[in-house]
Amino acid sequence: MQKIVPCLWFNNNTEEAINFYISAFSKLSNVGDSQIISIDRYPDPVPLDFMKGMEGKVITAIFEVAGFRFMALDGGPQFNITPAISFFINCHSESELDTLWETLLEGGTALMPLGSYPFSEKYGWLQDKFGVSWQIILEEAPTEQTIVPSLMFVGEQAGNAEEAINLYADLLNNARVGDIMRYGAEQAPDEEGTVMFAEFFLENQKFTAMDSAHEHNFNFTEAVSFYVECADQAEVNRLWDALTAVPESEQCGWLKDKYGVSWQIIPIQLGQLMSDPDPVKSRQVMDAMLQMKKIDVAQLQAAYDA
Repeated sequence: MQKIVPCLWFNNNTEEAINFYISAFSKLSNVGDSQIISIDRYPDPVPLDFMKGMEGKVITAIFEVAGFRFMALDGGPQFNITPAISFFINCHSESELDTLWETLLEGGTALMPLGSYPFSEKYGWLQDKFGVSWQIILEEAPTEQTIVPSLMFVGEQAGNAEEAINLYADLLNNARVGDIMRYGAEQAPDEEGTVMFAEFFLENQKFTAMDSAHEHNFNFTEAVSFYVECADQAEVNRLWDALTAVPESEQCGWLKDKYGVSWQIIPIQLGQLMSDPDPVKSRQVMDAMLQMKKIDVAQLQAAYDA
């Protein structure tokens, strides 16, 4: 079971985006399922004033592409997805890579043109029409994880990649830092010894990271966050207390760490209580959750039992 799930914040076009990705990845062979797992919508009428205008929109959707699970939601224009968090796609044949590139590029922008590079026979980086960035690479050897999240530390965060991945590996289980390639003295503006490319593993899931001191017009935003489902309050407390660094960003289990990366630290009990078929009980749980920053399981249970 995938414990860490990237969450994508869309500008009220979540269903269109999900269907686009499922169609695109269904063209790959032997890489795992591409399917919608679940979609929960805002009720009509909505129970709270701040939800007005969201009737029928997606409050939470879970979907898989190439066997990798994502979460998505309709959040409006408040946050925009940027290339600071992108997703590697390991393609096992050149024909599949070409097809996927052409499909995902439609209406989007090529950030690094598809071609041959020193690190790969064939590679390209694009931002699709929904804003999500994909690094598509030819990897003919078998891989356990077709899609791999990648974090790029830019601007004031350039040079912090190694510190960040060590923190994440210390906090999460089944974690380790793998190979690290470093910039040399001749690779200014990047500082010698900082991370050119690193692999790391959290909860047995592969991630990559890099520093870039070049000028970029983007950084991390809440539009891509990492949802972590916790077993109990103790796990919520441990992760929350170690990660949260921006008090004004704390809301409904969301936090932002000191590097600008957003996380959702959510106890499994929240979903269990909110999925109760009794609309009164589920509404009471939602109302309680909306008042919280860090999620409190005991308060959720009290609202459920009220």
